Amino acid sequence: MDILLDDQEVQIREAASEFLAGECTSALVRKIETDPLQYSPALWEKFAENGWLQLCLSDKNGGQELPLTYLALLFELAGYHIAPIPLHSTMVPAMIIDRYGNAEQQQLLQSVLSGELILSHAVTEANGRWTPESIKLEGRVEGNGLVLNGTKSFVGSYRASKQCLVVYREATAPHNLGVVLVPTDATGLSSDALVSMAKDGEANVQFNNVRVPLNARVGSTEQGNAIALEVMDFSAVLYASMMAGAGRRTLDMAVAHAKQREAFGQPIGAFQAIQHLCANMVNAIDGTTMLAREALWRMDQKLPYRVNVAQAKSFGNEQCMMVVRSAQQIHGGMGFIRDFDLNLWYRRVGSWSLRGGTAAEHRRTIAAALLDQPGKVRIGNIPQR
Repeated sequence: MDILLDDQEVQIREAASEFLAGECTSALVRKIETDPLQYSPALWEKFAENGWLQLCLSDKNGGQELPLTYLALLFELAGYHIAPIPLHSTMVPAMIIDRYGNAEQQQLLQSVLSGELILSHAVTEANGRWTPESIKLEGRVEGNGLVLNGTKSFVGSYRASKQCLVVYREATAPHNLGVVLVPTDATGLSSDALVSMAKDGEANVQFNNVRVPLNARVGSTEQGNAIALEVMDFSAVLYASMMAGAGRRTLDMAVAHAKQREAFGQPIGAFQAIQHLCANMVNAIDGTTMLAREALWRMDQKLPYRVNVAQAKSFGNEQCMMVVRSAQQIHGGMGFIRDFDLNLWYRRVGSWSLRGGTAAEHRRTIAAALLDQPGKVRIGNIPQR
């Protein structure tokens, strides 16, 4: 993996950064927080018009087939500008449909690329855990249909979406997971809006005998477990990229403040305590950025990547929170005021760190890969508390 950006990556990063800097102001973000859908249709439409949703989708579906590391760049910038668009909720299922969807499902991607169709994906349930074992929503085959019963929680951008990619457990084979695309207006579906710390449109979704045709399933029955894990891994690593971008923005804000804010006759950046905070922030952001990009690169190269995803998300959860807290400290009292813009980034990093798996859950994956040995260390047998 080459950690240096090539010319095309630099061009895309600069173009997207310039666009978001001009279109996505903190005033817009605050306005969208009180909007019922909690995203900006105008910004989403312009974002799609620029072709950035096409970057990593396959050529057969209208994409540019660029490496997945381009997604990292895009999500870092979305985090840097905390763009109020359903980028994460849409691109995770779009990538899965592009890889495993049938012809009818892949046709939907044309509407995704134009910005007309917003997608969502539902993995987490009421207990909030990010593990395959925690998925309880039941899918039962009845005739030529699949009937879903259960609840999904913390579903991002659900109210804005028209199709939701749902991970379920097969009723007749509980060890098997499946993934199905469900229209959000399907009979038996209901939802309750959640007010998350990020205020970005999460919802609880109830499935009461929701019936969809069997061809709504994504991939074959044999692929179900692998696809479900891929949904989870894509979601987690792209959250890590967004956290890295948001953390970098708060670092920039903190450094600018430390250079101009004076105490005892000199800028506070002259004090070692502030300098060390900023150094720790740089290390944390660069570490999260590189871990997330490496995980996506390994996905592209068909190499094992689950541990790399877990490294990126567990490290980012803790270190990016340290970054935004340090930025608050450097700003002093005003850093904690809700009306101060830094608060917008703090709340989003705090919320994203709890989505796509906590640090403890991802550390468990890493530890299992390092230590789990049959007959010696059985990490999977440790009771969950």
